[in-house]
Amino acid sequence: MLAALLYGQEDLRLEQVPEPIPAEGEVVIQVGAATTCGTDLKVWRRGGHAKMLTPPTLFGHEAAGTIVAVGTGVTNWQVGNRIVANNSAPCMKCFFCQRQEYSLCPNLTWNNGTFAEYLKIPAPIVQQNMLRLPDELPFALAAMTEPLACVLHGVARSQVKPQDRVVVLGDGAIGLMFVAVLAAKAEVLLWGGNDQRLEIGKKLGASQTFNYHQVADIPGVVQALTEGWGADVVIEATGVPSVWEIAIACARPGATVNLFGGCPKDTTITVNTEKLHYSELTLKGVFHNTPEYVRAALSLIASRKIPFELLISEQRPLKDLEQVFADMKARQVIKVAMLPC
Repeated sequence: MLAALLYGQEDLRLEQVPEPIPAEGEVVIQVGAATTCGTDLKVWRRGGHAKMLTPPTLFGHEAAGTIVAVGTGVTNWQVGNRIVANNSAPCMKCFFCQRQEYSLCPNLTWNNGTFAEYLKIPAPIVQQNMLRLPDELPFALAAMTEPLACVLHGVARSQVKPQDRVVVLGDGAIGLMFVAVLAAKAEVLLWGGNDQRLEIGKKLGASQTFNYHQVADIPGVVQALTEGWGADVVIEATGVPSVWEIAIACARPGATVNLFGGCPKDTTITVNTEKLHYSELTLKGVFHNTPEYVRAALSLIASRKIPFELLISEQRPLKDLEQVFADMKARQVIKVAMLPC
């Protein structure tokens, strides 16, 4: 079958590899659609990921499709089922899982390889994080379950209250998902660098949008819009260390700052200890998702209450994957649904 393999920094190759065969407890799906992601872009640019993968490896982690083979011991699934599978599953046994802190599980089972014609789903994911799709839900929308689950986890950890003023820094797919989810109960101020993406942010419910290329002092503008205090909640969704520092500077006393975007390994930031202490700031690093939010994400997508299709810039065949990543690097697309044809 045709599949994408990551060999290193910006070294992504389409190759013919053997079709997967399910072992005990596993299933194999024919990929209906695999969506690209900002995390994929970061991993491609950096040449690896501290948690999820080590090159050379099959690549991609958001997909939905149809079961074409079932391993021994699988009883609740059959060939022909339309499914979406998360890219991980917790062990359910460790110190953190016993405390229901599933995203911190040190034994997470990871799965990569969605940019391919077929994808094998490991047994722990089949057991914990594989869900049946409604018949009418397109694969491309269902494939966004994983990133939305991460966002819902992030929203839950952000302590947003009704009528809060929330600053979202980043107009990528994750930042725009935060806008879409939070807009129903908060005033969301979205900052990004692309006017087309900011327009999508408005359609998803952002109260105001700002292009950071046109503003020299982001914290100053936020303070001016909030009677001089700063935002109640700040969500950083870029994974750039300097933007982490800007996020903290945008916060009012007593605010929560969600440092959601993952920075490169071994990077550091500088924090004003006086502000952190006397302003009683809460700084949170929030990572990944949990089975609860995987289910909530699919339910929200299937409800069609939010037009998540706005985030899919286009659909492309798998053979175009290298060009798609170049387009993502140039910020010409948000998410692209890759079709294995």
